[in-house]
Amino acid sequence: MSTTTVDVHQDPHGHGGEHDPHHQHHFTTMEQQFDTSKIGMWLFLATEVLTFGGLFAGFGLMQSKYPQEFVEAHEHLQRLAGAGNTVVLLVSSFTAVMAVLSARTNQAKKTAMYLWLTVGCAGIFMCVKAYEYSHKFEEGLLPGIFYRHHGDLIAGSHGYATFFSFYFMMTGLHGLHVLAGMVLMSWLAIRARRGDFSDKYYTPVDLVALFWHLVDLIWIYLFPLYYLIT
Repeated sequence: MSTTTVDVHQDPHGHGGEHDPHHQHHFTTMEQQFDTSKIGMWLFLATEVLTFGGLFAGFGLMQSKYPQEFVEAHEHLQRLAGAGNTVVLLVSSFTAVMAVLSARTNQAKKTAMYLWLTVGCAGIFMCVKAYEYSHKFEEGLLPGIFYRHHGDLIAGSHGYATFFSFYFMMTGLHGLHVLAGMVLMSWLAIRARRGDFSDKYYTPVDLVALFWHLVDLIWIYLFPLYYLIT
């Protein structure tokens, strides 16, 4: 009677070959590892959607309570800056996609290049946002009890402060996600440059790109909600 022992770690793709150093021992194949990681990322993104969804719902409730104040308050936002940032993030989503494609096709230098381009776009976004924030600080368009703007049409209304409370909370939280994406993509760009990713292993690039697409998508909703409100 003979027995056959199969070491699944010698064959991450089920076709023979050496053990992949990126293959974690509790997964049978690299495909299973990739699929599991992607499911985990989608679950994380679902929690992000729920978080922002609650804020969108709260904004809608307050807008129904202070409709005139919200319309007036949004006139203080720089629409051109918001539109420019929208274009910048759309471009960054494209470069993120190209980074994944380059990693899948064993183009290490291009992967790093597209990741750095994505980081650059994110940096432009944050610089524009800092300019917008500084403008609000100068005019006293601040959240809650810190609101100090003068000349509102409805004197003494809490609607203006409420609008900017949601504005700073939602765009600020989004900005933190942008910063997190910049850190992650910078780390990936350094790894890509030294050849860590290939057609056999590009999971981190793919997952961070997914996260970045969500960051882009959230802004696609934030832009019309705040800058185009009527």
